[in-house]
Amino acid sequence: MKKLKICSSLAFVFPGQGSQTVGMLGEVAARYPMLLETFDEASTVLDLDLWQLASQGPAEWLGRTELTQPLMLTGGVALWRVWCSISDLRPGLLAGHSLGEYSALVAAGSLTFSDALKVAATRGRLMQAAVPAGQGAMAAILGLADETVEAICREVAEQQVVAAANYNSPGQVVIAGESTAVERAIRACQEAGARRAVKLPVSVPAHCRLMAPAAEGLRAELETISIEAPRIPVVHNADLACHQSPESIRATLVAQLCAPVRWTAIVRHLGQTGATIVAECGPGRVLSTLGRRIDRTQAWLALDAADGFDLLRKALTADMSHRDE
Repeated sequence: MKKLKICSSLAFVFPGQGSQTVGMLGEVAARYPMLLETFDEASTVLDLDLWQLASQGPAEWLGRTELTQPLMLTGGVALWRVWCSISDLRPGLLAGHSLGEYSALVAAGSLTFSDALKVAATRGRLMQAAVPAGQGAMAAILGLADETVEAICREVAEQQVVAAANYNSPGQVVIAGESTAVERAIRACQEAGARRAVKLPVSVPAHCRLMAPAAEGLRAELETISIEAPRIPVVHNADLACHQSPESIRATLVAQLCAPVRWTAIVRHLGQTGATIVAECGPGRVLSTLGRRIDRTQAWLALDAADGFDLLRKALTADMSHRDE
């Protein structure tokens, strides 16, 4: 058995809801059939054919929060397992965008895959139930400074909830809250010169105070599962910390539901701690696109293409050769 090596210049990041598409991971599955074993395992746990859902849709089902979350978790873990089967190199750091944090914790050995699946499915249901349909919304704001978006949200709130939910990259902030307050914020951001301010096609206003009921339900769910100290550090969304104790991991996962995802800060943290190569381990290339905007010195590689793993190994070989010079 090969001895595993930690590569401090490598980080893996796992995408969350929003990166799903019908037909996702099809190229990778054709080349690495073992990917389907992870989907089969998840389908057994959830009593739902996840691979059929991923490959055939329908698209509106992929967008249902309670289905999207276990689906994206499975996609991230499946790609991670493929990597572990073909390489003895492991990243020095892991992170995940929102739901992707659960994939990262599975990769780190902190959560079992089956427990993470159950929590993800419950998390999705709780989030969907926390706010009645039509009463919550999210919107993407492009081209304004974070501080400007924050100030606008405060100014237009009128005792309602609207706040920054995702700091995705410089000049790209997603806001969340009550529908009417989000609409006021969209208009105000447009008047302030936003390049784009549009409502997103989501049914759940994630990462804001409206998720408080879901957070309490998630707290109870997390108490029913075992959490281990991660074998690879995971940078958490809510506080940018790498937690070791089960209690602190549970607490930060609960806090994450109501707190903004500070993705810009997470990517910069990866770079500051030595990660020069970042692999996006999950369906889509959203995080790679954001990452290149945040830190142009990092090499970002998406693993959802048939040659993704080849490109990653090539980049790591070049990196190691450069360090040996």
